[in-house]
Amino acid sequence: MTNIVLFGKPGAGKGTQAEFLKEKYKLTHISTGDVFRFNLKNDTELGKQARVYMDAGDLVPDELTTKMLIDEVNKHPDTNGILFDGYPRTISQAKDLDVFLTSIGSQVAATIALEADDEILVARLLERGKTSGRIDDQDEEKIRNRYQEYNEKTAPLMDYYQEQGKFHAVNGIGSIAEITERVSSVINNL
Repeated sequence: MTNIVLFGKPGAGKGTQAEFLKEKYKLTHISTGDVFRFNLKNDTELGKQARVYMDAGDLVPDELTTKMLIDEVNKHPDTNGILFDGYPRTISQAKDLDVFLTSIGSQVAATIALEADDEILVARLLERGKTSGRIDDQDEEKIRNRYQEYNEKTAPLMDYYQEQGKFHAVNGIGSIAEITERVSSVINNL
């Protein structure tokens, strides 16, 4: 199993890149955001719990997120690998993921961070918010709060994965094809 963590601030292009990468490398794409949106749309119990945090622009607590992701991975026992999009977001989640993957005889092969300037990302999200219907993409203050949460809780993952030799930063600015080529270069050299 080749498990890849796609990493970056909201609006960095994780979802867009994941669509190309899952096809190219025959990976199962698990997007925390997509799973949350499904639960929100269908008003499930998890969706109700997650809505409180997301509407405030906060990250959903680790316990809810980790259980959901493990359940999702378990739905794909015969996959070539998982492309994690939006997970893990904290050191706690990364450690839980390592423990889980080890328990099934696997591991994270690499983390790939799509990096871009905050001002560019804010503009991307506000533009996306015009058509996506996502409340969290329509309010600049909430977007900036998400970035503050990211910097405080998620950015330390860089050190965690760098210590394991699994962290790869990729320039997230350019055409979709250019960014896909940069990300593919990392994966091809694993």
